[in-house]
Amino acid sequence: MNWKAIGRSAIGTSHENQGIVCQDYGDYRIFQDVIIVGAVADGAGSAKHSDVGAKLAVETVLKCFSDINESPQKEEELEPGYSKGLSKEEAQKLFATIVKKAIAKLHEQAAKENYSVNDLACTLLVFLATPDWFAAMQIGDGFIVMRSQDSEYQLLFQPDKGEFANETTFITSANAVKEMQVKVISEKQEFICASTDGLEKVAIRLSDWEAFSPFFKPLEEFLHEPVNGEDEDKYLMQFLNSERLNSRTDDDKTLLLCLFDRE
Repeated sequence: MNWKAIGRSAIGTSHENQGIVCQDYGDYRIFQDVIIVGAVADGAGSAKHSDVGAKLAVETVLKCFSDINESPQKEEELEPGYSKGLSKEEAQKLFATIVKKAIAKLHEQAAKENYSVNDLACTLLVFLATPDWFAAMQIGDGFIVMRSQDSEYQLLFQPDKGEFANETTFITSANAVKEMQVKVISEKQEFICASTDGLEKVAIRLSDWEAFSPFFKPLEEFLHEPVNGEDEDKYLMQFLNSERLNSRTDDDKTLLLCLFDRE
């Protein structure tokens, strides 16, 4: 029994046509086979170096969890909570601490390169899961969908949308930590999907903010297939770059897919 995961990003056709780099980034880490941490970030289109900010935010988050996992002497060490799970208050405190470290890293990068921290603006979605419980946070838009054992696909948070088009909260915003959404679910986990907002209109039913099952079911079924990493990568990149998908969205797209194999 262990976690299986794959994450990839693809540039949107609008950015490709304008000669702009992909501003999304996502990655994950698996600890002791049964603990998985994932993060995705979407750089603000109006920010000059948002691609750098998105990658730096995700890498900082994953490094924080790696440091916690590898340093049992630290006060914030999570191991005692793995079996019983975290309370919402504990998760809120943990995620706030890690987000603040990511923000500090962005400020450090901005100072080093002599530009505004707002040039690194990005959204941030993070989750921490074991086979028996799940904790997640979200700042900005994008989505996290999960399915626990014997349940339907569930959208954890309604994406943060501002009053105007393409407006949301970024981790560089003054109210970022205050606006952070947090949820803890104590159920046996099967499938997790985290994504940036480029896939919202095809994966989420925007009329009632429900997960669109026909989008997620084939992805979960693919993870059950015994294929090698190269074939997984090919499948996911072909999907993200498909004409059918690009006809529905021209934004950058990131998919981070996780499956807990109980066999």
